[in-house]
Amino acid sequence: MKRAIITSITACLFLIPSIRVQSQNAELFYKAAGSPANPKVQVSWNKYNTNQGIADICNRLARAYPDLVSVESIGKSVQGRDIWLLTVSDKKTMDPGLKPGYWIDGNIHSIEIQGTEMALYTAWYLCEMYNENDFIKKLLGEKTFYIAPTINPDGREYFTSMTIPPRSGLAPRDNDRDGLIDEDGADDMNGDKQLSQIRRKNPNGQFIADPKDPRRMIRVEPGQKGEYEILGSEGIDNDGDGQINEDGPGSYDGNRDWGFNWEPNYIQSGADKYPFTFPEHQAMRDFVVKHRNIAGSQSFHNSGGMILRGPSIQSGYAEVFTRADETVINEIGKTGEKIIPGYKLLTIWRDLYTVWGGELDWMYGAMGCFVYSNELWTPYLMFNDSTNSDQYEFDRLLLFGDAFIPWQKINHPLYGEVEIGGFTKNFGRTHPGFLLEADAHRNAAFCIYNAYQLPKLEVRDIRVKNLSGGLKEVSATIENTRMIPTHSGNNLRYKIDPPDYVYIEGGSVIAGMIVENADLNITREQKKNPQRLEIPNIPGYLGSGTTGGFGGGFMGGGSFGGSSSNRVNVKWIVKGGSKYTIRVESVKGGRASAQSE
Repeated sequence: MKRAIITSITACLFLIPSIRVQSQNAELFYKAAGSPANPKVQVSWNKYNTNQGIADICNRLARAYPDLVSVESIGKSVQGRDIWLLTVSDKKTMDPGLKPGYWIDGNIHSIEIQGTEMALYTAWYLCEMYNENDFIKKLLGEKTFYIAPTINPDGREYFTSMTIPPRSGLAPRDNDRDGLIDEDGADDMNGDKQLSQIRRKNPNGQFIADPKDPRRMIRVEPGQKGEYEILGSEGIDNDGDGQINEDGPGSYDGNRDWGFNWEPNYIQSGADKYPFTFPEHQAMRDFVVKHRNIAGSQSFHNSGGMILRGPSIQSGYAEVFTRADETVINEIGKTGEKIIPGYKLLTIWRDLYTVWGGELDWMYGAMGCFVYSNELWTPYLMFNDSTNSDQYEFDRLLLFGDAFIPWQKINHPLYGEVEIGGFTKNFGRTHPGFLLEADAHRNAAFCIYNAYQLPKLEVRDIRVKNLSGGLKEVSATIENTRMIPTHSGNNLRYKIDPPDYVYIEGGSVIAGMIVENADLNITREQKKNPQRLEIPNIPGYLGSGTTGGFGGGFMGGGSFGGSSSNRVNVKWIVKGGSKYTIRVESVKGGRASAQSE
């Protein structure tokens, strides 16, 4: 009888439709400052997502917040996987494509997986805080976020389901030029989906086990007797050419594939056949080119705790930064150092190395965006101490050995009896789970600060003055109340985007002009199409005494010290009409309008 009851209950359970749990019971918790009180989309941020997990989060956000989120595939990878993109903005306030846009991507390098979580967390946080935080609600009313969690889904698949992938994507390449493709990659010799180090006992070796922590191999002093030699990573000579692991999948560098300051492989290692060789980067290029409202961007990498800025080559070549752009980039970057402790603002060519054909340079040089690339994770985060970066101690005290594979004996077909072990692939360059959400929040906050500083245009001080002969003088001020201008220096230099347009509606326009000096009444008349004045650029408020902090309108902004560098004054002579509407339209600066009284 008991067996029959259990069988009946089991059968009934299969008939119960699955219930998708969203928010929790609000009576069970108390809100923490700065976090969503009861998220509709429940996500645990102390782990890494597979491609299926990424798609699931993207689609759940789009279903939970249809007025804020759209999800689409912007293209396919080499192996046919979708490249997902989230558009996050308040769709009710304005067409997202007409607002200043901010681009975020992650995981261009397959081993740099946490960029995906940083990007996803940003999208999730914006959605979940929209109804709880006035600042976030206003931000999504003014700005649009375009977020591609991974632009290398093939490499991510390899990392999460197999062993350590190459730095690149997975387009086949003959790395050792023997006529065969991907025939001698690394081998997972014990089936744990890791690639461990190999050590072999050798009385003449250069290493010994650390007496204080036998997991650690330390090099012997000159004249001291060793007991081990290190033979590299797991692998065998699959093609019989006397080399091990010399021709695995991929091996090119996705961040050397961009069509700006590009150079071939004999100059820039990692470059492939030509710029934009790979479909993943073609997909991103095509999307960004079609969305010219994108004015700022972030590309998440790892590791080192760096806020990287351009240029990536000395002197910049075609992307020399203007002094105004330098001021903006440095001001925002220095604020980033406050937001993300342990991270340092660095210039790529000067503080790191030269990069030809990088994504950052393309976004600034070809698209006119203000760009950063954060190198995620720094040993500083282990103990909040820049003088202690001991991974073994951190693993022992905080991870309880979970990040280390104990040394174990195996028989190697070439080396004989060896031991394999070492740190796991999800440690060293990537965040441990308990630190992942904290750093995700700080990096998201830096992106939000960047997006906030994208242009915000306002039409102010409309004045109507009666002239003789039935004519009227209509004047107005167009002000950019944020730090970033409507056009970067490169944008102006190469005319990447059209100028900003200021329209007047109401009455017949006789003349239109830009006021260059109001005190001296110096103007520059635009004789062609005067009802639509062309403004080359509307600068931001930089250089007016601000520190770029969180004051002056919560995140900084507005007018400082009486400066008018972020204002453009315009004037028209019109005939007829009684009410006049002044409207400004900018590709990267958005739109604004106001009417005379």
